[in-house]
Amino acid sequence: MIALVELILLILSMLRWIVIISAILSWLLAFNILDYRNNFVRTVTDTLYRLTEPLYRPIRKVIPNVGGLDLSPIVLLLIIFFIERLIQTNIYVPMMLGQF
Repeated sequence: MIALVELILLILSMLRWIVIISAILSWLLAFNILDYRNNFVRTVTDTLYRLTEPLYRPIRKVIPNVGGLDLSPIVLLLIIFFIERLIQTNIYVPMMLGQF
């Protein structure tokens, strides 16, 4: 059971980094620091888009459009942090202490 909880926490941590890297990459593309015509940049961008867009879509339906600012990565990061803390405080720590 501990291994399953640690696996879930690892997946959430990886997802957190994917969201952060995706946001930074989108800024670099928006300010023309990176060129989308580069094959490597295009491949990484498309992969990150396919990983994050299904998670952003329901958030974008709920949050209103704020001009050119996309708040869905911030909301997704907050949700991930909340789930991680919830698991750590209510499941993981009690399991490690033998209270679960």
